[in-house]
Amino acid sequence: MLEDVWSVVPIKSMWPLTILEGILPLMSLKDVYPSITVGGLFRILILGIILWKIPRFVYRYSHFYRAAIRVQTIGPVHPLWGNLNLIKEVPDYFELIQQCVQKTRTRTYVTWITSLSHYFGVCHPETAKLLLKSSEPKPKGIGQGYRSFIPWLGDGLLLSEGAKWERNRRLLTPAFHFDILKSYVKTYNEVADILINKLLNASKSGKSIEIYELVGLATLDTMLRCSLSYDGNIQQKGDSHPYVRAVRRLTQLCLERTLKPWLFMDWMFILSPQGREFRRLINHVHAFADDIIERRRSNMSTSNTNTRKRLDFLDILLVSRDENGSGLSDRDIRAEVDTFLFEGHDTTASAVTWALYCCAKYPEEQEKIYQELTFLTDNNDYMGWDSIKGIDYLNLFIKETMRMYSPVPMIGRRLTKPVLVDNVLFPKDSVIEINISAMHHHPDVFPDHMEFRTDRFLDANVGDNDPFSFVPFSAGPRNCIGQNFAMNEQRVLIARVIRRFKIKLDPQHETKIFPEVVTRPQFGVRVILEEREPPSVFL
Repeated sequence: MLEDVWSVVPIKSMWPLTILEGILPLMSLKDVYPSITVGGLFRILILGIILWKIPRFVYRYSHFYRAAIRVQTIGPVHPLWGNLNLIKEVPDYFELIQQCVQKTRTRTYVTWITSLSHYFGVCHPETAKLLLKSSEPKPKGIGQGYRSFIPWLGDGLLLSEGAKWERNRRLLTPAFHFDILKSYVKTYNEVADILINKLLNASKSGKSIEIYELVGLATLDTMLRCSLSYDGNIQQKGDSHPYVRAVRRLTQLCLERTLKPWLFMDWMFILSPQGREFRRLINHVHAFADDIIERRRSNMSTSNTNTRKRLDFLDILLVSRDENGSGLSDRDIRAEVDTFLFEGHDTTASAVTWALYCCAKYPEEQEKIYQELTFLTDNNDYMGWDSIKGIDYLNLFIKETMRMYSPVPMIGRRLTKPVLVDNVLFPKDSVIEINISAMHHHPDVFPDHMEFRTDRFLDANVGDNDPFSFVPFSAGPRNCIGQNFAMNEQRVLIARVIRRFKIKLDPQHETKIFPEVVTRPQFGVRVILEEREPPSVFL
């Protein structure tokens, strides 16, 4: 009987029989299935897997579908493409959501990616706080935005989860202590000096200049100096500096991958031209950080870190220890440094640029800020720690700017357990968008949301507001660990520019909001700068 079995098995296919031996008794195979072949067995096996998977998929999909149909959709749903036929560019998506929120005043929404896939969204303090108060992880599945950044940022605070995230969050918290932040003020001013000189030279012609690019270089310069004590003439070299060029291009490639479904699968992306370029740039930025980390660790073994005038972010990561005396590996340190640089420079550049734009758009606000700065700093451009803590009106102005133009328009979470949101049970593994931009413009939260009002953040007016109504740095346990660092940097850069220049908008240039990873101006922000005369009388 065994010979009969061999007679129907091609020689090249004989090896699977060793696998099948443990599943089906070979001696009785022909008695049960007289004409079966190994190929037929594999087809049966595949069919069995499919038949086993289909009920699981239907059961799982039905849970998501029952929740999704009870939530406000952002627009008409195509039977095949969902809402995708309404979206050509990323800003179209944000505009659709904004229109939906303004029209329906909904607190939740659903975006149908196809007829079988969707994302939930929350856009109101009452619904957002349910997620912000938790430490739910970021969504990193196939086709989800955060996944594109994993090869670059690794398991840094942005993308890590669970016990590792909790441990690293504890280890990194001392890096943003009051005393550490205070030591960075000199660096902020040194970076501002370079920016001011560049603005002076560019404004001599009397023509308008584009500031988003210049501010972005300044914030990246700040991050490199404060995190790695690296001074590579970033602002002077710009894109000619290989690290600057690599970081900017990596950000573009991550976003590009998120928007192109054929690049979702890792193997497809790796084989693509974008994937090959991505890997080359990743190797460069990782080698850049690894080299600095290795040299710093080596220097620490031969010198006393306490003798240095200022500890940077890397110093603190190298000496951090948990309750068991264990520190961070070089790979962990690199991930945190890369995350700090990525999250810190682009978001702050967005915030500072939009603040300067609003100064130009609302000259009466600009004048109030200037008068406050004149009183605090006398005839000295330098912004010291005491001056930073005394700029009350500028603080209100920055907050209102970040409400109008949220630096990070949206963040994501993946549910590890079902959550009841507005009487709808969002199932486990749901992907939830926390739409900060829509929340900051929700008509039930800010009825006059398109009016620029700094007074809305006065203590007298904030009292009755939900603390989750204004969350430019997120909120809860996964909030931005470096928000005080970022706010101080903004204060210094904005104050130094306003102290030196009167800013006006270029009437020939249209400034368009372009929300992506950060909210940036699509065609930049062009302003006309007039150097101020030093004040002779102080209030």
